[in-house]
Order: sequence, then structure tokens, then C-alpha cells
Amino acid sequence: MIFEIPDIQEAEEAALQRIDALRRQLRHYVFEPRRWVGSVRRVLAARAIRGSNSIEGFNVSVEDALAAVEGGDPAEAGDTDWQAVSGYQRAMTYVLQLAHDEHFKYSSGLIRSLHFMMTEYALDAGPGLWRPGAIWIHNSATGETVYEGPEGDRVPGLIDQLVAQLRSDGDVPPMVQAAMVHLNLAMIHPFRDGNGRMARCLQTLVLAREQILSPEWMSIEEYLGANTQAYYDILTAVGQGGWHPENDARPWVRFCLRAHFIQAVSVLRRVRESERIWQEVDVLRKARGLPPRTMASLFDAATGLRIRNSSHRKAVELAEGEAISNQVATNDLGAMVQAGLVSQRGAKRGSHYVATESLTEIVEKVRIDREPIDASTLFQV
Repeated sequence: MIFEIPDIQEAEEAALQRIDALRRQLRHYVFEPRRWVGSVRRVLAARAIRGSNSIEGFNVSVEDALAAVEGGDPAEAGDTDWQAVSGYQRAMTYVLQLAHDEHFKYSSGLIRSLHFMMTEYALDAGPGLWRPGAIWIHNSATGETVYEGPEGDRVPGLIDQLVAQLRSDGDVPPMVQAAMVHLNLAMIHPFRDGNGRMARCLQTLVLAREQILSPEWMSIEEYLGANTQAYYDILTAVGQGGWHPENDARPWVRFCLRAHFIQAVSVLRRVRESERIWQEVDVLRKARGLPPRTMASLFDAATGLRIRNSSHRKAVELAEGEAISNQVATNDLGAMVQAGLVSQRGAKRGSHYVATESLTEIVEKVRIDREPIDASTLFQV
């Protein structure tokens, strides 16, 4: 027996309808050709990867997470952190491929393969292998055991039940199905390490298979990374310290729906703001006599990212479809400095560029009317 999917009540249905309405609005932006959408998509993907890995203690900057997304090299991440983020990115790249695979089928082999991609750098995690024995989770601050998973010899059978639940032909809303695979894998805890990352990856896979919006736009990994204690608290409340699949999973489902709502409102707000920021930065770029290929990096700088020679070259390649040399990128960055839109910090390998007040005041003006996201009435009918 694993955690059963709770019946969808009127309150959950109302929440799902509100989230779907937000996603329909997002589709308007995502599926129309807008140059700034690519920049927003890249950063959302990076923030999701960064958020999911930060929960497990692997911390990298948004810029280094972007480098992982784009196949680049880190500027400052430590070796273990970089390997964890890179492994997660490989698994998520496969998830994006599976989203469009007409021959796709959930299986225990798929789960083991994704785990191998994530953790192959750490042999002590048993990449792709079920854990052989018992497992406990301890509070590092108190030493207290906060969760004990089911016995190791039960793992294969429990995973088979999880796969059967995913393959079922019921009319379970995808967000609820995704939340339940996350909960069940986290509670089964089938691997020595990397269970949290795997649970979040599988949740994103279920959402990606829906194909309404790509994972960058609908993943809640960024939200979970920013609200780690609340995430742990709800898992603790549902699990009650051990393998208790008879417990009610509704509080967990509601937690995930609330996360989806808040993330969707946040992303929709970001894309609307990004359109205005892009337009105003582009006006400034033209006034300062900078070439169009500098636009993506100026936008990234305006929104708080540090720009490097390598990231500028990648931004030009993605936005303009052309490759530029290291020297051309150096000249572009120098021109941006000369135009007073970015300033240089650091030297040699640590050299990077940040927005000047000319850019940051654009963002401040656009974001001045931001209000807190209120999810208090999400489940009210």
C-alpha cells in the first residue's frame, strides 16, 4: 500500500480552476514570438534547478545555474555543488525529451535511470540502485530521527505500486497526480541519497507530460527552494515520523496546489514586467548607439544577473542565432561600459559586469507597484 490519491473536493476543484486560468494567461505570452521570452525562460529554468538543489544543501548562484542550463562552465561554484547541479540538469534535459515521446511509459527502470543521471558523480549514493537496507533521516541540529522509511526489501514492490498509480487511467488532475508521485517517492525513500531531488524531478515530469506549458513555466521547484522549512513541515506532518501510507494526503496536495498558484502568479507578473523592462531597455540601447546583439545581456543585467564574456556570447547565440568570437564579446562589453549601462567588477577569471543605475532604475520603476501574493482564499468556494 502507498499513499492514496484523495478525492478531489469542491475546494480543490476551485483552486485548480484558478491555477488553470493563470496558465491560460501565460500561454498567451509563451506561444507568441517575443524576443524577451527566451531570456525569461532561461532564468526560470535556472532558478528551478537552483531551488531544488539548494534544498539538499547544494548551493550555486543563478548565473552558475544558467551555465548548467546552457552547457557552460561555472564561475564560482564548488566542485560538489557543480556536479550535483549538472547531474540534475542532465536528468531534467531527459525529462524535457520525454515530455514529447509518443512511446513513453512510466517504469521503475526510468526512475532508476533518472537517479543515475543525477548522482553518478557520487558512488556512495548508489546511483540507479535501490537502497539495500533501512534508512533514517536525522535533524542535523538536534540529532533527532525525524523520519524512518519502509524496510529496504519492500522498496521494489512499493515502487511498482507507485508506477501503477501513475499508469492508472483515472481522471486525476495532472497537478494532483504530480503531487502524489512526489509524496510517495519522498516517503518510500528508495535510494541512499538524492530522494528529494528525484521526487521533485518526477513531479516535474508528470507536469511536462501534460504539455500545456513546458516545465520552466509550471515547475514549483523555485517555490520549494524558497520555502524549504514549510516544505519539510508539511512532509513531516503527513508522514508523522515513519512510513504511514494510511495517512491523509490531502494537506500535502493542498500545499502543492498553493505552491502552483503562488508560482503561477509570480511568473505571470514577471513576464508582464519583463515585457515592459525589455521595451524600455531597448529604447535606451538605441539611444546609446549599441548594436541589437547586446540587448539580451543588457536585459539580463537589468534584472540582476552578472554578465560575463561567456554568458554574453551564449545570450547572443540564443537570441540572435549567431556565434560571436571572444574578442567581439569583449568589444561589446566594453561598449556597454562606455555607454554607461554596465560597470566592470573583478579581474581575469573573476571579471564580470553589473547594471548601472541607468538600467536598475528602469526595473525599479516597473516593479514599484508589486503587491504581496495572496493565496488565503485559494480554497474558498
